[in-house]
Amino acid sequence: MKILIKKTYEELNKEAAKIVKEAIQAKPNLVLGLATGGTPLGCYQELIQIHKAGKLDFSKVAIFNLDEYLGLSTDHPQSYNYFMYENLLDYININRENFHIPDGMTKNIEKFCQEYEEKIQKAGGIDLQLLGIGRDGHVGFNEPGTPLDSRTQLVKLAESTIKDNSRFFERKEDVPRFAITLGVQTIFEAKKILLLASGENKADAVAKFIEGPITPQITASILQKHPDTIVILDEAAALKLKGKY
Repeated sequence: MKILIKKTYEELNKEAAKIVKEAIQAKPNLVLGLATGGTPLGCYQELIQIHKAGKLDFSKVAIFNLDEYLGLSTDHPQSYNYFMYENLLDYININRENFHIPDGMTKNIEKFCQEYEEKIQKAGGIDLQLLGIGRDGHVGFNEPGTPLDSRTQLVKLAESTIKDNSRFFERKEDVPRFAITLGVQTIFEAKKILLLASGENKADAVAKFIEGPITPQITASILQKHPDTIVILDEAAALKLKGKY
């Protein structure tokens, strides 16, 4: 793992966007795995600006989203499909047929998960996977205790995740309790991984996944074994690291 520590969230985003830009420029038909949540928003804003400046072409890029809430339709304001269009896809020249996201309304979850895996494989695998990290050390919606060899699946969200995500809903009771997510092993198989973490509230999770044991209780810890992972932190998220980076 390569650890980069930036002074601010803004610097973190500029570095992350630079890495994504260079990956697309090197391979215009890049298969890109993307995440939702607050952390990657700044990176997406940077990418939009780079695209608007005429320096980045998304027309051949394929995107696979990490996860989606079960029971939310694509046009639900709190669905991750809606999030991706609102915060990135509406502002870049992505071919919409190349955007893939779990179907929160699927009637056959097991079949859908298997087909999502097959779509990724058919595309040649994920070239670059962008990740955030939960306060409990999870990636995607792979909560503590998720097997490290897991594949795309339906998961029950932890109370801490529901609490964190409730800020996006009018009431905590409205937050879905289940989601479809790429599995830990599916994420691990991406050729390159870029994990972003910002803020002191992520400092515990960051220290545990970088310097603690590899364990299903901190699903991000599997990245210690990944051959090409870059972690970009702001100083607040790096506060509890003991090593020199």
